[in-house]
Amino acid sequence: MFNIIKKLRKFTVSFKRHYVFLITFLCALCLSGQAFAVTDQTLFKQARESYAAKNELALAEDVNQLKSQQYILAPYADYWLMLLKLEQARDEEVQNFLAQYADMPFAERLRGEWLKKLAKQQNWAAFFDEYTYFKREDIALHCYALFGKMQLAEIDVGADARNLWLTTTDLPSSCNQLFDLMQQTGVLSAEDIWARFRLALQGGKLSLAKSITKRLPDFEEKDLNLLDIANLTPQALLDNKPSIVKLGAKKTNTTVSVSFKTRAGIEINLYALDRLARNNIESAIAVFNRLHTNFSAENRAFGWGRIAYHAARNHHPDALNYYELAKGVDLDSEQLAWQVRAALRAENWAVVKNAVSAMQPKQAEEGAWRYWKARALKAMNAQTEANAIFGTLSKERHYYGWLAAEELESVMGNPPLQYTTTELEVTAIASQPAIKRALELQRLDLRWEARAEWVWATRGFNDKELLAAAEYAARQQWYDVAISTADNTRQVHDFNLRYPTPYRDLMRFSANQQNLDEAWVFGLVRQESRFMHYAKSGVGAAGLMQLMPTTAKWAAKRMGLDGYSNEMIHDLPTNIGIGTYYMRYTLELMNGQAVMATAAYNAGPSRARRWVATKPLEAAIYIESIPFSETRGYVQKVMANAQMYAPRLGTSIQSLKSRMGVVPGISQPETILAESE
Repeated sequence: MFNIIKKLRKFTVSFKRHYVFLITFLCALCLSGQAFAVTDQTLFKQARESYAAKNELALAEDVNQLKSQQYILAPYADYWLMLLKLEQARDEEVQNFLAQYADMPFAERLRGEWLKKLAKQQNWAAFFDEYTYFKREDIALHCYALFGKMQLAEIDVGADARNLWLTTTDLPSSCNQLFDLMQQTGVLSAEDIWARFRLALQGGKLSLAKSITKRLPDFEEKDLNLLDIANLTPQALLDNKPSIVKLGAKKTNTTVSVSFKTRAGIEINLYALDRLARNNIESAIAVFNRLHTNFSAENRAFGWGRIAYHAARNHHPDALNYYELAKGVDLDSEQLAWQVRAALRAENWAVVKNAVSAMQPKQAEEGAWRYWKARALKAMNAQTEANAIFGTLSKERHYYGWLAAEELESVMGNPPLQYTTTELEVTAIASQPAIKRALELQRLDLRWEARAEWVWATRGFNDKELLAAAEYAARQQWYDVAISTADNTRQVHDFNLRYPTPYRDLMRFSANQQNLDEAWVFGLVRQESRFMHYAKSGVGAAGLMQLMPTTAKWAAKRMGLDGYSNEMIHDLPTNIGIGTYYMRYTLELMNGQAVMATAAYNAGPSRARRWVATKPLEAAIYIESIPFSETRGYVQKVMANAQMYAPRLGTSIQSLKSRMGVVPGISQPETILAESE
């Protein structure tokens, strides 16, 4: 039936519409003997297909029908139609549309697209009139705005534009004309260009670095080839040895020698050093010990700073010594973060304190660095100063906040106010049109739009309204939205909504079967999928416990699960059964250490073991020094979740620090391998 309908839609609009409704009517009549009406949802899906096909005529008719039926999502179809018409639409037509749908989440997205149209036309008067109303973050529009201001020469935007330039973020094409104008007018100096070139190389953005060289008149074609060699065979380049390198479509055996007397040569050598340190820290140390005298004092310190950073990420025992050799050069935020982590593993609290103090204010105010600075102060007997930091941090509801509260012991602040929402409050939320639209979008599997509508609807809610909205979402089994909504409260909380227990019978059964702490299982699932059984990650992990297909198949075979197939991965009992089996497997591999098992669940058992020190480590320090930021945050959240679930589930209640415990040391560390995210 649907194939027939799709074929008919290729005809003219009027012809198509008559046949669609006639065939649908006749088929329904034959099957059930009753007349069949096209549902609002069917018509809405049809409108989406028209939009995807850029069929403006068909979409216009869909919009008219949806409006006539007063379907709650009709405004979305109208929005799609305006997007198709935007290039030809008059300014006042767009303004009227924005006024009509001012309280819809798509209004800002449409305003953004219209602003880009105005900027491309260089209609700066209309652009800046409307830009004042634009509230979203959009780098493309930010570049257009800076470009327009420079053209109008109204205000000096040099500092703002240079800050945008000095990043390694992938920027939209609209920024290129801004950078061109900056270079033409002298706002962008040659030193600025070299600075971003270095940032791009050290950030692993080789393509970006190559594009930047087009702005350097003295950067030659051979230097571009040397960049490729530095990327592929850094040791050969630094040793001036022949190597087989693929440049473009050809492979060539070549010996390269890079000058230390030109700016390009210096940067290429430093890039090769960074690449070597990333993949083989010991070789990089040996090479730089031999070559460091070829660099100026500033570049020498820069090189040691890069080695120190990679040494710290690989848990090299001499990492702090290399940081000492980097004195005199400004370290970036990641280098400072890893200096703290290396100092934590060495229990060098003075370096922890000094490294945090060297951070820019925005970074230093992050929960991690406030906590570790306070720990350093406490270890250095500055208890009063430490307690001042712990006191403020303990009021924040996250991993570092829990740890800070435990450090205060008897001087812990008052617990947050717990509030249970009323039926009247939930009913009031459920009756709001925006909430109804969000739920309808979710039913239609338009999940991105559904979440955007929900966030827009709840943006101005107070704590009690947020809790009522979270309760309503939970009743609809929209658990991820319920959790994130409840997480947004500031003073009044309901931790039953933040830490829900859906599928309790299945979870408890599997946890007991595998002899696992149920709070740990719930903590892991909350982090993996937030209890949305259809969840799927970018790397292919699926289901409630985010199982990789190969892992699930392997575990199912070990469990003796006959007839398992990949299609079963979203089946709740199967997914939970396999997931908890794998949790037990990783826990046994890690000798019962839950923090290591959690890291293994996310990043693999071999990595979790590789991050162990030669001496016992406080688990919080082990976690803090995990090289992968995703895994680091994951383990922190899982353990904090488990801590919050324990009293709810009636399992063992203990401090978070006790729950995490101590990670035993190993007498002989495994071979240090490169860690990259």
